[in-house]
Amino acid sequence: MILYSEKDDHYSHRVRIVLAEKDIACEIRETSNEEAPDEVLALNPYHCLPILSDRDLGLYDTGVMLEYLDERFPHPPLLPVYPVSRANSRTLMLRIEREWCPILDTLIASELPEKELIKLREELLHEISSIAPTFKEFKYFMSDEFTLVDCCFVPILWRLPSVGIRLPLNRHLKPLLDYQKSIFERPGFLDSLSSLERDLKSD
Repeated sequence: MILYSEKDDHYSHRVRIVLAEKDIACEIRETSNEEAPDEVLALNPYHCLPILSDRDLGLYDTGVMLEYLDERFPHPPLLPVYPVSRANSRTLMLRIEREWCPILDTLIASELPEKELIKLREELLHEISSIAPTFKEFKYFMSDEFTLVDCCFVPILWRLPSVGIRLPLNRHLKPLLDYQKSIFERPGFLDSLSSLERDLKSD
């Protein structure tokens, strides 16, 4: 099994978190869309990373990758057992994918005028701050167990300072900040970081 992974890409990072949490033997080849061999990019009709190659199987959608890894290596499980809970997890992952990831991608690209980037920073901060109270009720993202939802959310949290977003130290955000601290100290998360990601020096 080989993961062709960008060195600093939150989509690749979520897959590396799953690999680390499950202690899956997988060769991680750090590359980029510009440097990856044509035969690797050919596994993805959209010609971009990340790409997971497992024997004759080539996966290029990270959502499919995460669920494939969770099903093939079921311990520890990273999706709930019950159908309703699994559906809720998938819905949360979809929300992250459609609402938060595009904002982060735009901030990372930093190609818009600063005035527009400031608005996007405020929007993303507001969105993430709005879920802070849920961490009073749950240890993880809307769950008492670490799940694939966390694997998608945490790479975004890690990158906030690098795109100019600081989570304020206040009472409202304390549950989220406590969650962030515990996750950033988690062995699986630490093992998932590339050398470039470690240099992001998150809070």
